[in-house]
Amino acid sequence: MKHHLLRLRLVGCSLALAAMPVLLEAAEPAAKPDAKIRVLVVAGGHDYETNAFLQVFRDNPQVTLLTAAHPDAQDWLKPDKAKDWDVLVLYDLWQKITDEEKAEFIARLQEGKGLVALHHSLADYQDWPEFENIIGGRYYLAKHTVNGVEQPASIYQHGLHFHVRVANPQHPVTAGIQDFDIVDETYGLFEVEPQTHALLMTDDPTSGKTIAWARNYGAARVVYIQSGHDHTAYDNPNYRRLVTNAIRWVARRD
Repeated sequence: MKHHLLRLRLVGCSLALAAMPVLLEAAEPAAKPDAKIRVLVVAGGHDYETNAFLQVFRDNPQVTLLTAAHPDAQDWLKPDKAKDWDVLVLYDLWQKITDEEKAEFIARLQEGKGLVALHHSLADYQDWPEFENIIGGRYYLAKHTVNGVEQPASIYQHGLHFHVRVANPQHPVTAGIQDFDIVDETYGLFEVEPQTHALLMTDDPTSGKTIAWARNYGAARVVYIQSGHDHTAYDNPNYRRLVTNAIRWVARRD
């Protein structure tokens, strides 16, 4: 009887051990908390000070930088290439996107990839309504109709000195940032979805009031930051801190 029980226990242990490799192989190893965040910066469709802008990321010891430009940038949304990045940073002004590319974009967000949208990317994909839901707003390049009423195009003014107010100092994206001044481009008459969490605001009359916000889209964390036209913004330490914090938050490091 003892030998019989021993055999049963051994068989049970063997079955359990045999099953364990399957469970272990199915689990994907978690990223180390101190591992660098792999950031993919997408540009194209709008001129910008390339080296000065990318230096914001090159100077950041917390990230590894990858870059892509339209019209080939959408390839990085495919699963095989998406394995190489954790956070997508949009600094593009692009309109062309296929139904397949839309599906890939949404799929990556549903997987939990982080998204940080900067400056003129608010005007991306004017004919794709879901993009406004993804980033939480829209800069209108042309007149548009809302509930049967024609609305004007959005506006901008370049090179303005204005004051920025931190709307929520407790949020991880605004951690370590106090109210500050910046010389940058302002946007006006743009849309901000009501289901957003305001991070930065301004009372400058040329600008919309909320100029940075956070939200969730599916499994993804999303941040939009309106600032970032040229070196006067890139070199502002508050802007750099904000971009770093946003990347960390959408990557779930904070």
